[in-house]
Amino acid sequence: MSANMLEALSKLAAIKQLDKEMIQNIILESVISTLQKRLEPESELEVYIDDLSGNIKVKFQSLVVEREEGLGQISLTEAREEYDPEVQLGQFIEKTMSLYEFEPKLIKTIQKIIQDKIRKLEDDKIQNDFNKQKHTIVTGKIKAIDDFGGYIIDIGYTDALLPLDEQIENEFYRVGENIKAYVVNIRSGKDGVVIVLSRTNPEFVKKLFEAEIPEIFTGEIKIRKIVREPGIRTKVELETANPKIDPVIACVGPKGTRIDSIRKELHGEQIDIVIHSDDPEKMVENALGVTGIKRVIIERNHSASVIVEESDKVMAIGKQGKNVKLAAKLVGLKIDIYTMPEYEEKMAKERRTISHIAELDGVTPKIAEVLRQAGYTSVQDVYMASIEELRNLEGMGQKTAERLKEAAKYF
Repeated sequence: MSANMLEALSKLAAIKQLDKEMIQNIILESVISTLQKRLEPESELEVYIDDLSGNIKVKFQSLVVEREEGLGQISLTEAREEYDPEVQLGQFIEKTMSLYEFEPKLIKTIQKIIQDKIRKLEDDKIQNDFNKQKHTIVTGKIKAIDDFGGYIIDIGYTDALLPLDEQIENEFYRVGENIKAYVVNIRSGKDGVVIVLSRTNPEFVKKLFEAEIPEIFTGEIKIRKIVREPGIRTKVELETANPKIDPVIACVGPKGTRIDSIRKELHGEQIDIVIHSDDPEKMVENALGVTGIKRVIIERNHSASVIVEESDKVMAIGKQGKNVKLAAKLVGLKIDIYTMPEYEEKMAKERRTISHIAELDGVTPKIAEVLRQAGYTSVQDVYMASIEELRNLEGMGQKTAERLKEAAKYF
């Protein structure tokens, strides 16, 4: 450990943007704390950096003894030959040594303390820089890909990690390419703290909107909520108190330039602009974004039934069900899509399910008892049974079975 070590640490300080003087203080403090454990208090330890040589020097009082047995002692023979021919046992000799002259084990101990302190200093700086940039978008260059498929990205003040689970599926980058991502978290590990980035977080889309659309950046248009299937589709709920501003027109921009810029960054991800409404039914309609909606029924079980034309059903559901799934997340309701015949059948089934067989036309008390004994308790049970199953019941003929099935069908 010498001038070369100091030079190396100075270069490290510049690369990591650490304070050079602070690192030198860490070195001196580490040397002092280590040597003080080996020396007596009366040794008058002093550690400094020699301006001429650049070496770390250690000055201390050594006790003159017959035979040297440890640091802080000097044999009488060496003391008289090297320092003072008149010195006596029990007196002190001032010694000055360069740090590299100490035993290797002691130097390694000091080096370990210095490394730990510098890492702590670096971690503190990363934490401080993270606090300034968290919840923002950063741009960096991909340096490497780790063993778990995560991208190691140079974002200027440190290397950051875009883990596999924060990457958009089917997005691939090469080492050396630039990439944008959202600063989402900081993680502590065996190698120190790491900035964690994301391209899947909905806040990434929000920051892109704020950067591209001035009315959102200034607050004239407010983003209420964003729901997302990364790489596939995003729905952005907007509102404005200014009646002169059309959120859709503002977000699309001249010739679609604003929204196209966002889609390009997201590699073609579908983006739906949803206008907020305080009317739950209208809000469901807006969230689905389909023009052919005939009716929205808000159910009591925190769900919504949406009736659409047959030709619009596929669009309302969306590819792999993503459109209706995201709309449901946006409005906070379970959404079911029906054509009118499907909805009427649903309602009929519910009526049949909650209605007792005694309510069915043509069911006498005797027939009701036969059905009950056979396990048929609701009109729906009769509706689901075949004519042959009903006909085989005791006291039930072909005509009665057909009549019951017909009555259940139009109940």
